[in-house]
Amino acid sequence: MKIADLITWFEEWANPAWCESWDNCGWQIEPGVLQESARVLVCLTPTLAVMQEAIADHANLIFAHHPLIFTPPKSLCSGEAIAEMVRLAFIHNIGVYSAHTNFDQVDDGTADVLAQILELKEVSPIVPTQSGLGYGRVGLLQPWLTLQNLLEMIHARLSPHHLLVSPTADLQQEISRVAVLGGSGASFISAVTKTGAQAYLTADCKFHQFQESRERHLILIDAGHYATERPACDRLVQKFCSLNLDWVQLSQNDEDFRQFFP
Repeated sequence: MKIADLITWFEEWANPAWCESWDNCGWQIEPGVLQESARVLVCLTPTLAVMQEAIADHANLIFAHHPLIFTPPKSLCSGEAIAEMVRLAFIHNIGVYSAHTNFDQVDDGTADVLAQILELKEVSPIVPTQSGLGYGRVGLLQPWLTLQNLLEMIHARLSPHHLLVSPTADLQQEISRVAVLGGSGASFISAVTKTGAQAYLTADCKFHQFQESRERHLILIDAGHYATERPACDRLVQKFCSLNLDWVQLSQNDEDFRQFFP
């Protein structure tokens, strides 16, 4: 399959026109690869380490969740990360494409994959945006789990470096309804409370957002940005494999930019 055909297929599923006004979905760098047979390296964040991996693997497309460019740079200077990515992309003929807030909304996107990992039933978006799609997912645990067992399942299935959890006196309380949203989801706390969810799995939550959640009787669970979004990248590889591309792989040099000192 040519890169142009792959991108057409993807955009019919997750239209970049759906991305938020502050976002930058779609082509980040396109050095003239559209008619080449797709050799795709999928990653969460396009970095120099991922670019070097793409070069070593003879990939011609880095397909990333996070955009390389959020705001237009005023200059491109030697030694700067974005400038170096652009330089290497054109030297080695490697495109960089990002699917961000458009990918967050769709079936098998970032939130939907989290809901599947937790085996939630009767799932619906936290904030609907269009027919059947939207940001986040909320659904039922069947059977119900204690909070202790839910946290253990999240830890086992997402392998986060650390779990931050709202203070609670009862780890044995039963949890039946859970909301999930990969990445920075604290701004959705108010919307989550309206869904009737008892617990909310997301990332990048601040001190006062844990306070807000407790006041709203919502158990906030922060598993980290990387752990909550990387599974959707793996799912994307699986979907690309079904298209019989020449080559597709999940990046091994993708990074979690937060580490916890023992």
